[in-house]
Amino acid sequence: MATTNNWQQFKALIPEGVRNVATITANNGNGTSQAELRNGSVITVKGEGVSVGQKVFIQDGEIKGTAPNLARYEVEV
Repeated sequence: MATTNNWQQFKALIPEGVRNVATITANNGNGTSQAELRNGSVITVKGEGVSVGQKVFIQDGEIKGTAPNLARYEVEV
């Protein structure tokens, strides 16, 4: 009888690394872009395939794709 580790199965559902949403502020011309995070800090990320002003998903310092331009709300519970 084989046993399964429920924790390992659960972890497999969650992508590795941190994923952020940012707005592209500049394409640097060397394969990197400047991105502004929601908290206002600016970081350099790998990738130039997204136009300035668009929102992107960033994971492990690399652009993973475009993100929808949705409103942001904060709610206290």
